[in-house]
Amino acid sequence: MPASVEDQGAPAPWEYSLYVPHDPRSVTICRRTLRLILAIHGRPHLSEVAELLATELVANAMQHTKGPAALRIRWAHGVLRIGVWDADPTPPQPTAPAAALAEAGRGLALVRGCADEWGWYTLGATQLPGSNGKFVWCELTEAA
Repeated sequence: MPASVEDQGAPAPWEYSLYVPHDPRSVTICRRTLRLILAIHGRPHLSEVAELLATELVANAMQHTKGPAALRIRWAHGVLRIGVWDADPTPPQPTAPAAALAEAGRGLALVRGCADEWGWYTLGATQLPGSNGKFVWCELTEAA
């Protein structure tokens, strides 16, 4: 019988979701929750960059939408995926490189620069009834 991935020492995949109200304090709650999850799962070395990325994604949801949001954290096969859902289907607007030095509007530029991958997609009522909006995500790959 072949050995499973867990038997070979690779950690099992895991995923957490945290739903938050439209409140500026949600950013801090999401960041601290992420730090705790990474520590519990033996990945505290990813915390600094992961917290920066999650902070930017959740802050964008709080700043540019009027409804609740959700943070989703998933670990599988050496990749940490951080995603944020919000109720507004409007696409995220990355700033132009020249605007990267501006005081505001640098969030997605930071995500693009610090994450290994990032993207977004809309959620329509046909995909998840009652769940319109968008999901913005980014990934950090653990070095082998």
